[in-house]
Amino acid sequence: MPPRRKWPYGFSLQGLTRWHRQAVLLVLDAVLIALAFYLAFLLRFDGDIPPERLRQFARHLPVLLLLRLSVHVFFGIHRWSFRLSGFHEAVRLIETSLCGSAAFVAVFYFLQRAAEDLTLGPPRSVVVIEFLLTTTFIGALRFSRRLVHMWVSDAQRGGPVPRVRTLIVGAGNAGELLLRDLQRSNEHPYRVLGFVDDQQLKWGTTIGGRPVLGGLEDLPALVRRWHVRQLLFAIPRLGAPRLRRILSACAGAKLHYKILPVSFEYLNDRLSTSMLQDLAPDDLLPRHEVAFDEAEVRARVHGRRVLVTGAGGSIGREICRQLASGAPEQLVLVDTNENSLYLLYRDLERSCPGVAVVPEVADVRDAGRMRALGRLYRPQDVFHAAAHKHVPLMELAPEEAVKTNVAGCRNVVAMAHEAGAERFVLISTDKAVNPAGAMGASKSLAELIVRDQALRSSTACTIVRFGNVLGSAGSVVPIFKAQIAAGGPVTVTHPDCRRFLMTIGEAVGLVLRAGLGSYGDLCILEMGEPMRMIDLARLMIAMSGLVPDDEIPIVFTGLRPGEKLEEELMTAEEAARSRVIDSALRAISVAAPPAATMQRVAELEALAGQGDRAGVIRLLEALVPTYSGTATAAAMSAHRPSVVPLSVHAAAREEEELQARLTSSAIRSTVSRGSSG
Repeated sequence: MPPRRKWPYGFSLQGLTRWHRQAVLLVLDAVLIALAFYLAFLLRFDGDIPPERLRQFARHLPVLLLLRLSVHVFFGIHRWSFRLSGFHEAVRLIETSLCGSAAFVAVFYFLQRAAEDLTLGPPRSVVVIEFLLTTTFIGALRFSRRLVHMWVSDAQRGGPVPRVRTLIVGAGNAGELLLRDLQRSNEHPYRVLGFVDDQQLKWGTTIGGRPVLGGLEDLPALVRRWHVRQLLFAIPRLGAPRLRRILSACAGAKLHYKILPVSFEYLNDRLSTSMLQDLAPDDLLPRHEVAFDEAEVRARVHGRRVLVTGAGGSIGREICRQLASGAPEQLVLVDTNENSLYLLYRDLERSCPGVAVVPEVADVRDAGRMRALGRLYRPQDVFHAAAHKHVPLMELAPEEAVKTNVAGCRNVVAMAHEAGAERFVLISTDKAVNPAGAMGASKSLAELIVRDQALRSSTACTIVRFGNVLGSAGSVVPIFKAQIAAGGPVTVTHPDCRRFLMTIGEAVGLVLRAGLGSYGDLCILEMGEPMRMIDLARLMIAMSGLVPDDEIPIVFTGLRPGEKLEEELMTAEEAARSRVIDSALRAISVAAPPAATMQRVAELEALAGQGDRAGVIRLLEALVPTYSGTATAAAMSAHRPSVVPLSVHAAAREEEELQARLTSSAIRSTVSRGSSG
C-alpha cells in the first residue's frame, strides 16, 4: 500500500484514485448546488420562505441536481486540475453553469406549457440568484487551491528566506504565462512586483494581480523606487540594441538578469520557470542571430564520408556535432589534443550511436600522415579547422604559425585532392584581411594555397571567413568572465577596439551551409556592425550584477602585437567581386594567385621547417605587405616574459579546469557503464 501523502494547503483530492476523486467532486458539487438553491429561495423571500415555497424547493431540487450534474459530466468539469486551473478553465466553468441553468429553465418552461400552469416552476428571480450562487460556489471550490497558494505565497514574502524583488519585462503573452507559472509554485526565488512594457495602453492595468508600472525607458527609475534586484525578460525576441541600452541604463543598480529563449515562440504557449536562462553575451550581438536550415545540412551529409581536422577545438567540436546529427556514413575526427579528441568521441558515440565515428590522433603538419588518412578513409568532404589562432602568441613564434596554418593547410588540401574528395572547406578568419600579425598573415597565405589547389583539382574548394566567435577557447568572452569572477580588473586593449562577433552556432552553420552548398570560392557571413570591446566588457559586468568602473575596474592595456583596432571582412577587390546570396551570406569569386607568389609561399614553409625565424619574418613581410614583424620581434626579444597578459593565463586555467571536469565526468560514465554491464 503506498504511503499516505499529506494534503497541501487549499482543497485537494490527492491520494484518491481517479474514480474516487471524480465521485467526491460530484458529491461536493451536489451539496453546493443544493445550498445555492436554498439560499436563492431564502434571499428571494427575505429570509422567511413560505411553506408552499419550501415544498416547491423540495420538488425542484432533484430536477436541478440531475440536470446540473449531468451538464458537469458532459463538460468534464468533474475532471478538474486544481493546480493548473486558469482562465480557460474559468470560462468553461461559467459555460457549464449557464447551460445547467438553461436546461433547468427549459424543463419547467415545457412543463408549464404542457400543464398550462404558470406557477409550476420556481420564481424567475430564484433561477437567476441560484445561477450566480452556484457559479460562485463551484468556482470557489475549483480555484481554492490556487487562491490559498497565492495568499500563502504573499504571506511568506517576509519569511526567513526573503524572495528577490523582481520585475517582468514584457506584459504580453509570455509575461502572463511566466507570472502564472511563478504563482503556481513556491520553488523559485522571485517576488514579482509588476511588469514593464512599452505599450502605453497597458500602463496602469493589472495582469495576474500585478500592475504594469510603465515602459522600458522607465526601468532605471522603477528599479530605484521599488528596490528591484532581478529582471526577467519575457520578450523572446527583444532586440539586442534595446537590451544593451537597458543594461547600460541599469548598470549602477547591481541587477541580475534572466531571459526566455527565442525558441519559446515555438512552444505553443507552454512555459515554465525552468526555461529562464541567464542573460548571455550571445544576447548582446548587434544583430539578430542567423538561423540556418538544419534540414539542408542533413540532406547534404547524409550517408557520406566526412573528415574534420581540428575536431577537438571549439569550432571543430561544433562542426562534428552538427555533421553527426545529419547521419553521415563515417565521421573521422583528426586532432593532436588526445584529451579533447577522446571527450568528443565519447560524446558523439553516446549521442549519435548510428554514426561510425573514428578518432585519429594526427598532426596536420605531417604530410605523410595526412596522405595515409586520405588513402585509408577516402573522405568525400573535408573540413579543415585545425589552426593556431592566438594572435599575440603567434607573434612570439611566427614560424609555428607558418608550419601549422600554411604548411598544414597545404597538407590537408593535398590529401583531399589525392583522396578524390568532392569538397574541401577551409575555416578562415577576418584577421586574414590586410593582416597586421603573423597569425592573420599565415591564414591569408592558407587562403592562397586553397585557391591555387582549386585550379588544379576536381575537388570543389571553399574558404569560409568569419569574425570573433563568442565563447570559443581563448576568446574574449571567457577571458572577461574569468576576470570578473576574480574581482577584476577587466583588461581591454583600447577604448576604440571593435570586433565582429558571432556565436559558435552561427559560425558552424555558415561553414556547413557555405561549404556544402558550393556557393563560391569564398563565403562570408553578413555580420552587421562591429561591437566595441569596452561596451562588451561593461555589459558583461552589469550582467554579473556588479557595477562597471566601480566594483569591477576596466584597465586599458594597449594593443598587443599583431592586433588592429578594427578588423575587416573583405578587401576592396573582394567587395567588388562579391554577390549576396541572402541576408546572411555573401559569396565571392576570387582571382587565382600568381605562380611566383606560390613559389615564395613554398620557400616560406621551408624556412619555417628550418626554424629560421628571421627569414620567416622577412618573407612574410614580402608576401603580405600589411604585416610588419621585424619591429615586433625586436620588442618581444627584449621583454619576452611580459608578452602574454594575465588574462590569457586566466583563460588557459579556465580551459584546463573545464577539460579536467569533462575528463572526470567521462571517467565516471565509463565506470558506471562497466559496473552496469
